[in-house]
Amino acid sequence: MQTQRAKYNLGQVVRHRKHPFRGVVFDVDPEFANTEEWYESIPEDSRPAKEQPFYHLLAENDQSFYVAYVSEQNLVADYSGEPVDHPDIADLFGAFQDGSYELHFQMN
Repeated sequence: MQTQRAKYNLGQVVRHRKHPFRGVVFDVDPEFANTEEWYESIPEDSRPAKEQPFYHLLAENDQSFYVAYVSEQNLVADYSGEPVDHPDIADLFGAFQDGSYELHFQMN
């Protein structure tokens, strides 16, 4: 079994490669761990490979805040230096500094 290493860290701000949203990583699955129904809802020509890290994001766009589940291949680091305004950030993270948020909780 090959082990995947996540490219992005908890608390890091990232943006989607194709769609206009950005977010803060709050969890990572080493490979796809959502439902088949969710996966099949992605147009076939845009479906990412399942064998890569998938990130849970507190996401924002110009219209709303939400939780997103995004494959590593569809993310890039956000170097804008701007914080994300998602209302749930304070529940998980501390201060925003140097492009990422400090963790509020202890990892196992």
